Amino acid sequence: MIKILIADDQQLIRDSIKIILESNNDFSVTDTVGNGKEVLASIEKNKPDIILMDVRMPIMDGTVCTKYVKEKYPDIKVIILTTFDDFIFSALKYGASGYLLKGGSPADLFTSIRTVAQGGAMINPDITEKVFRLFSKMAQSNYAISVNDKETKDFSKSEWCVIQQVGLGLSNKEIAAKLFLSEGTVRNYISKILEKLDLRDRTQLAIWAVQTGVTSENIDPK
Repeated sequence: MIKILIADDQQLIRDSIKIILESNNDFSVTDTVGNGKEVLASIEKNKPDIILMDVRMPIMDGTVCTKYVKEKYPDIKVIILTTFDDFIFSALKYGASGYLLKGGSPADLFTSIRTVAQGGAMINPDITEKVFRLFSKMAQSNYAISVNDKETKDFSKSEWCVIQQVGLGLSNKEIAAKLFLSEGTVRNYISKILEKLDLRDRTQLAIWAVQTGVTSENIDPK
């Protein structure tokens, strides 16, 4: 029996996945939770084998939570389950064993869980090419984004929060909603940050945020 913890901020999705998994006698759902902090609390009580982890969750998102889970519970496997297929490097970097897009078939979900439970890795075919292209580029050219470190010392907490959310792949609209800002304010922040760091675009900013570890920090915007 494979014990599974489901983490997603939408209850309908949590409940739907639970119904699908419990239709198979090989799986047992230990808990369903809505954010990363609840994941960590549930692990202590229920000791799951695998976590189905959404990326975009309040309080603590799936990328940061994956990092904490793998540091404290290295034997627990994490499968990222999301509609979002960009900036997957963050989750894989911190030890995720699989990356699946929501909307796949139950059969694909079952196969992925079994594969990961046996020590393998599983990535949705739709994004496999993107993963290999990114890792290949990094391996061949020691791909990294360089900035002027002196400029980073003058960033406000609000700017760091925006940088973190860009690194996690959120759009301006999503960043605005999460940080209680207007979209125009977010655009202005990003424009000024890019200028200070002398970066070309938000993709470079996102990569820099990941490689410097900003995406895994707990930043209080207040």
